[in-house]
Amino acid sequence: MKKLFIFLISAVTLFAADATIEIIKRMDKLPVIQVQDASDSTVNSKFRNNLFKLLLADLKITTYYDVNEAYEVSSFDENGRAGYGADIKTDLLLKYQIVEQIDNSIITTTKLINAKTGNLISQRNFKISKSDHYPFMSHSIVMNIVKDTNQEPVDWMDKYVIFAKTTAPGKSEIIIADYTLTFQQTIVKGGLNIFPKWADKNQNNFYYTSIGGRKPTIYKVSLMSGQREEIISGEGMLTVSDVSVNEKKLLLTMAPNEQPDIYLYDLVTKKLSRVTNYRGVDVGGNFVDDEKRVVFISDRLGYPNVFSKKIDEDSVEQMVYIGRNNSSASAHKNYIVYSGRDKASEFGEQTFNLYLISTQTNRIRQLTSTGKNIFPRFSQDGGSVLFIKEYAKESALGIIRLGSNKSFHFPINIGKIQSLDW
Repeated sequence: MKKLFIFLISAVTLFAADATIEIIKRMDKLPVIQVQDASDSTVNSKFRNNLFKLLLADLKITTYYDVNEAYEVSSFDENGRAGYGADIKTDLLLKYQIVEQIDNSIITTTKLINAKTGNLISQRNFKISKSDHYPFMSHSIVMNIVKDTNQEPVDWMDKYVIFAKTTAPGKSEIIIADYTLTFQQTIVKGGLNIFPKWADKNQNNFYYTSIGGRKPTIYKVSLMSGQREEIISGEGMLTVSDVSVNEKKLLLTMAPNEQPDIYLYDLVTKKLSRVTNYRGVDVGGNFVDDEKRVVFISDRLGYPNVFSKKIDEDSVEQMVYIGRNNSSASAHKNYIVYSGRDKASEFGEQTFNLYLISTQTNRIRQLTSTGKNIFPRFSQDGGSVLFIKEYAKESALGIIRLGSNKSFHFPINIGKIQSLDW
C-alpha cells in the first residue's frame, strides 16, 4: 500500500429541487472564459500542455462557461485590459503561472480577471508534490473559479473514484483515480479484491471484499497508512453497498445460507440485523429518506427490479414499473438513479439506459439514450452522476450534470471494471 497525498474537500448539498422534472435555469448566454499560460518558457512543455488541456475540460464540465479553446501565452504581472490581448467578447480571463521547485513539487499561481474591466477577481496558489498529481491541481483551480464567480459548487471534481479492475481470471486490483481517469494508482493487489466502497465522505478510508481466504471477508483500509482492519466475514456473497451519514452503520449484501439478503451492520455494537428476508435474490441496498428506508435490487418479479422498504417494517414497495432488467442503482437522499435494459431498438438489443426517480413522486427522467450505461453513482452533493458507458465496442467513464442535462465521457483504457464508487 502506497501513501498518497489526498486533497480533502467538504461536500455541499445542491440537490434541493426535484431533479426528475426540473432543470436549473441558466443564463441564455454563458460567460466566455479564456485561459492563458503565463509560465516561463523553461517550464516542462508536456506538463504545461497537460494542465492547459485539463483546465479546458474541467471548465466545460462545470457547464457554467463558454470556454475559448485557443492556447495563448501572456505576461502574468499585467492586469490592464490592453496588456493581455483578451478578445472583446471575453468575460473572464484565467491566467496561470507554473513554477517548478527544487524538491520537484510544483506551484501554480492563478489570476482570475474581469476581462471587461481588467479588475482582479482573485489570485490563488496551488501546490502539488509530484507532477502526476496535476489533474487534482486543475480540478482545484476550477473549483475555486466556480466559487469566485458565485456558481453552484463543483466540489465533487477532486474526489477520488475507486474501482476494482479485473486483471486475470480470479485476480483483480483496487485502484483510485480522478474522475477523468488521468491519474490512477493501484492501492490493493494480489488475489480477488472486489466491491470497493468509501467508508467516509473525506475518502480517508474504504471497504472492500477479499475473496481467496477461507471465507469472503470485508476489510476497512486507511488510505494514508495502509492499515487494514477486518470487519466481518461469512460464507457466500458479502459486500458493503452503502454507509450511513454518521459512518457508523453499513448496509451489507450477505448470503450465509446461499440466499442473498440485505443486512444492517452496526460498527459500534457489532450487531448484525436482517433487513430483507426473501427466498430469491435481494442485493445492493442503499439508504434513502433520511436512512429510514432501503432501496435494493430484487428478482421478486422473476427479473431484477428496484424495490424499497422501511428498515423496521416488513412490507416491500416496487419502485420501477418499466423495463425488465433494472439491475443496478444508487441513491442520494430522496433520489434514485438506476440502470435498466430497454427493448431492442436501432441502437441494439442490449441497450441499458439510466433513469432518475424520486421516492416522493411517480415521475421518471431518462438520462441516457444509447449504448450500455451501467454502474451509476451519485456525487456526494447529488448534482452529478458517474457511470460506465459501453458503445460500439468502446468503453468510457461518463459524467452527467443533472442540473444542465449535459453528459461528458472519458475513454477507459484500463481493462474491465468490476465495480466502482465515487
